[in-house]
Amino acid sequence: MTELRLTQPDDLHVHFRDGDYLATTVPATARQFARAIAMPNLAPAVTTLEAITAYRQRIMAQVPAGVPFQPLMTLYLTDHTEPALILEGARQGLIHGCKLYPAGATTHSHEGVTDIRYLDAVLQAMSDSKIPLLLHGEVTDPAIDVFDREARFIDKVLTPLLLRFPALKIILEHITTEEAVQCVQQGPATLAATITPHHLLLNRNDLLVGSIKPHYYCLPILKRAQHQQALIKAAISGNPKFFLGTDSAPHVIHKKESSHGCAGIYSAHAAIEFYAEVFEQYQALSRLEGFSSHFGADFYGLPRNTKQIILEQEDWEVPAVLSFGNDSLKPFWAGQTLRWRLRHDG
Repeated sequence: MTELRLTQPDDLHVHFRDGDYLATTVPATARQFARAIAMPNLAPAVTTLEAITAYRQRIMAQVPAGVPFQPLMTLYLTDHTEPALILEGARQGLIHGCKLYPAGATTHSHEGVTDIRYLDAVLQAMSDSKIPLLLHGEVTDPAIDVFDREARFIDKVLTPLLLRFPALKIILEHITTEEAVQCVQQGPATLAATITPHHLLLNRNDLLVGSIKPHYYCLPILKRAQHQQALIKAAISGNPKFFLGTDSAPHVIHKKESSHGCAGIYSAHAAIEFYAEVFEQYQALSRLEGFSSHFGADFYGLPRNTKQIILEQEDWEVPAVLSFGNDSLKPFWAGQTLRWRLRHDG
């Protein structure tokens, strides 16, 4: 196979950042995806309907002319979020998901939730309004090893949550462990998960063996090879509970290459190509369209896209550096070769 046609995919988890950075991130995502779930962990966080509207306008201002791209906006949950805000956001069609960051779990999560039981009324409003809960699935207890935080979250937080709110749609974002795969597989139809390209292509040896690779540092952190293989098996399985969400999360180079390096991997420059690389390696290209273009839209209750994109086999080298506002960033797979390339006339 030298050419692959797919229904245009959606990125159901992306960090656009804000300000001058949008000039890099928005066109990169809009070039290949019809829609994208925009994460709300800005500084300050997107915690009001006014902030959602303003952020959407800033994103749309950077969409290239003639490109029919739609950002799907999310609300950042805090201990003080009110149910009335959820109901009004649903009524206006502004909120496509509510993001729960455990306080301190990742970038700009300090305003996040300290105890999920504070949100019982909010979660009920979301369930009633059919607004999905998007979970960063890690506990933040400093006594818990960083490699065990996702598995502990499943036991401590997610499993009781599924019992308390059986009608609430829940997406366990950017899963990284065999335990998460099994939980989603065995869980109710209201539970699904996104899988990133970097967690399919890397494991913790890639991060740590030989030298520390700061541009492979992300949260949730890369896990053992056995967990990577579980994610690959889930992604290529054709199970509609697993779908594409890049968690593309850029940082300027000097913030990655520092004594307190930021967590996040920027993959939006070649996202669909990365997934094609994995699916081809495991002889599963025929299942890429479902994973990237159908399953996520179906779970969110969105119409499937009708436009197609075209991927063709063509070796090309990922740039070593990309401009990023007034600075620069190092993209995922920098300087390495990819076998698939998105055609501009798809």
